[in-house]
Amino acid sequence: MKVYVLQHAHAADDSEQDAKFIGVYSSRENAHAAIARLSLAPGFADASARFHIDEYEIDQDQWVEGYSTLASA
Repeated sequence: MKVYVLQHAHAADDSEQDAKFIGVYSSRENAHAAIARLSLAPGFADASARFHIDEYEIDQDQWVEGYSTLASA
């Protein structure tokens, strides 16, 4: 079973990306319907091209490579 995760991202003033988790939908069509609804809302209306839909398979690991951190200088 697949789900569709909707997020919205834009560049913040300090050159970092500000990402907002919008929701999880049962179909790509439902995620697009959410974009249509939210595209008129304050903030989203100014950056409507910044929505992104990711497809995920339920009950599968998505990040399997591990991770490391960089020490602060």
